[in-house]
Amino acid sequence: MAPSNSQTLPTIDQNNLAAQVASLQQQLSKMQQMASLGELVGTTTHEFNNYLMTIINYAKLGMRQTDQAARDRAFQKIFDAGQKAAQVTSVILGSARNRSDQLEPTDLKVVIEQAMVLLEREMRKYQIGVQLNLGSVPKALACGNQIQQVLINLLVNARQAIGSGGQITLTLVEDKASGTIDIRVLDDGPGMSNAVLTKIFEPQYSTKSGPDESGKGGSGFGLYNCRQIIETHHGKIRVESSVGKGTCFIIKLQNADKVKVPAIQSKTASKAAPVIAANETSNGCSAQKTV
Repeated sequence: MAPSNSQTLPTIDQNNLAAQVASLQQQLSKMQQMASLGELVGTTTHEFNNYLMTIINYAKLGMRQTDQAARDRAFQKIFDAGQKAAQVTSVILGSARNRSDQLEPTDLKVVIEQAMVLLEREMRKYQIGVQLNLGSVPKALACGNQIQQVLINLLVNARQAIGSGGQITLTLVEDKASGTIDIRVLDDGPGMSNAVLTKIFEPQYSTKSGPDESGKGGSGFGLYNCRQIIETHHGKIRVESSVGKGTCFIIKLQNADKVKVPAIQSKTASKAAPVIAANETSNGCSAQKTV
């Protein structure tokens, strides 16, 4: 009988394979965090430079003035710009120091306010009005830096969708029925069709041809990464939109007061976030229904 040329395939160690996948996911998460930090630095560099120019210009003006009232006004402008610059620096340094993946009771109002500090110049440049409806709510179980990353992505997306001169409304509320703390990002942009909504969280899917003049957007991974982050928080993210009626992203995070055993390390959730398609009105946002 002729010898067989067949070879026995090596046995796959499922535990080892799972460990390798988990390790790769952790490495990817770290890379995404570093990329996010780099984007934050880029976002605020121009803002910080503007404050420096304000300080320099008003210092020169004050030095030329002999009228005490005019000098006092110049000093006030310098003081105000210095405080703004210090605020931006404080947020960036805080983000750089705290890169932990741990979920802990987090004041989402502070997270939102810090995100707005980083995006203040950008919103002002494109004449976007931002309304903050930040209610008094319990703390959420979250990693503040990661939620800030999600918020910045959603806010930049909203700004890009609106174009110029539109309105964004940020709302923070407690959903007692579901035991969650909710963040809603509503814009009055052109909205999205059902065809776009069904793909919006898919990797490498983008409605943009590439980065805009600010260097943001177009990679196709922004909303996909947002969903991944929210899933590691054991939360949910969904989008409501209708063509011509704007778009509303809703983030639902666990109420820290309602969680009996706090999560020490974030874990990837097994279920994908629901996508919302246009039809019925819910949650005070654009008209939709869950599909």
